[in-house]
Amino acid sequence: MHTTILLVAIAVATPPMQEKAAIQRVLDDQAAAWNKGDLLGFMKGYLESDELSFYSGNNKTKGWKATLERYQKKYQGEGKEMGKLTFKELSIELLGDDHALVRGRFHLQLKADAPTGIFTLILRKTPAGWRIVHDHTSS
Repeated sequence: MHTTILLVAIAVATPPMQEKAAIQRVLDDQAAAWNKGDLLGFMKGYLESDELSFYSGNNKTKGWKATLERYQKKYQGEGKEMGKLTFKELSIELLGDDHALVRGRFHLQLKADAPTGIFTLILRKTPAGWRIVHDHTSS
């Protein structure tokens, strides 16, 4: 008598609430880094790749390095300040197993100003965790 054993591989997906919590942590970590003046720490939320796209106003920035340089020029140049960043009105929607859409509002408290605006992020799940691959911010 021959016995046949059938092995079935089952992919265990992470529950959606855990994925959303992981995405929330990316944004929380970004705000915490920003508020310490740690721009490189803030940039860890973005995919470190030439694929990264950042749209703001009428400007398009392509690539992680160019996005970092944009932030440095705007917030760390002479006479500039980073202020205190908060994210509000967040909506996190999973778009399958490895992509997500985040919508929200940023608020930046500076010494003499308090700019605010809305944003849409697309995140991709990578081996290193969730990372922003596209950021469209309007103020």
